[in-house]
Amino acid sequence: MSDSLRVQSFPIVSMPSKRYLFDSFKFSLLQWIGKIPAQTIRHFLYRRLYHLTIGEGTVIYNSCHFRSPEKTIIGSHTSIGDQCVLDGRGGLTIGHSVNLSTAAWIWTAQHDLNDREFAGTSAPVVIEDYAWISSRATILPGVTIGKGAVVAAGAVVTKSVAPFDIVGGVPAKKIGERNQNLDYKLTSCIAFW
Repeated sequence: MSDSLRVQSFPIVSMPSKRYLFDSFKFSLLQWIGKIPAQTIRHFLYRRLYHLTIGEGTVIYNSCHFRSPEKTIIGSHTSIGDQCVLDGRGGLTIGHSVNLSTAAWIWTAQHDLNDREFAGTSAPVVIEDYAWISSRATILPGVTIGKGAVVAAGAVVTKSVAPFDIVGGVPAKKIGERNQNLDYKLTSCIAFW
């Protein structure tokens, strides 16, 4: 028998980098801003702190989640519903008089399922003027939603949609066409919320 004590080794735990901590704080603050019950304050903070481009008369309702807002451009008189997810990591452009209904998700980044290391990929998404993305619809990276096109509730869009087409289903397929004589500005909103 040995009189020596057994020395137990502990795993080395490294502290997160300053950059990681800063990015985590910035992301958390961004989610908190989305819950402020005043549009004018939210818009001010989105523009000043996160360099989000927001056009005149655009409404972003509460609880909207952004990823990389500095890479997101939103046109004039557009309505972004509550609980939407707008992923700007790959570049996101939303046109004028676009309606994103409650809980619409737009993704510009994802994982490559065939990559050995499950690497991330990204591609820009463009939503053209007068498009309507209905509730709980999902738009995937690399998709363009044409002018005046409609994405039905719950649809998953994996390919670009032609102007004025109406698409629905999983994956989304053409189910109709929309009137091409569109000329409106989305102006109704609850000014405070």
